[in-house]
Amino acid sequence: MSTPTSEPSGTTDWAPSERELARRRTRERQRNQRVVIASLATIVVLGALVAAVVLSPGWPRVRATFLDPHHAKESLPAIAKGFWINVKMFLIAEPLILVLGLALALVRQARSAWLVPLRGLAVVYTDVVRGIPTLLLVFLFVFGMPALGLAGLPTSIFFWATVALVVSYSAYVAEVFRSGIEGVHPSQVASAEALALSRAQTMRHVVVPQAVRRVVPPLLNDFVSLQKDTALVASVSLFDALFAATDYASFHFNFTSIVVAAAFFVVMTVPLARLCDALARRVARRERAGAL
Repeated sequence: MSTPTSEPSGTTDWAPSERELARRRTRERQRNQRVVIASLATIVVLGALVAAVVLSPGWPRVRATFLDPHHAKESLPAIAKGFWINVKMFLIAEPLILVLGLALALVRQARSAWLVPLRGLAVVYTDVVRGIPTLLLVFLFVFGMPALGLAGLPTSIFFWATVALVVSYSAYVAEVFRSGIEGVHPSQVASAEALALSRAQTMRHVVVPQAVRRVVPPLLNDFVSLQKDTALVASVSLFDALFAATDYASFHFNFTSIVVAAAFFVVMTVPLARLCDALARRVARRERAGAL
């Protein structure tokens, strides 16, 4: 009967030396000290800020005007209903922005002589739209397009406000995609050409997948901004969260509803911001590891 062979002693009998154990204890002690110092500093700073606000002479009036629990409870249903409009607008606009932005970026990268007019239009589109504030685009589309009186043209405020956001953000997203495409190393294109891939095949199978992976963090930043900018539609009397909050404040002379609406947007945007940070760290690790 054969006896099982034992593993080499170098892999089973190794133990850290006393010096290594001392180093580990020192590092652990320093890490704990940093955590304690950081926690104390945070508590002191936050405590000072809270004390400065709470002990200020106007704090009772500010609390009654902006942080009244009764008005928060009363305004909550209407604001929640209006915020659903903001969410729907965001969910509809986001995929349309991605498609249109990528299409604009690809047109600007096209080399065919037949696409020169489209390339020029794409350049003008991105330059002009990025130069116009999003709020002005909302006014132009909501009030200007129905005024044309064309048969079959929608007159819905929600529709044209969404179109305005798509037009505005697609110009920015197009530039994000274009920077990602231009950031792909030329050797990738040269390798694709050596494999007899056409320009279109190279863009589809080689360049665009790498570019999209690179630009995910900045794209998420744009969509965090998009979620907040859906509140601009309140300026054209669309009953979203901000319009509901300001309407309540106007009738009750209390601004707690504005704080409630702000809390809804914070709850939506903070997780997106943290996701963006996590993806940015992931991309940075992959770049350091040479995976990109």
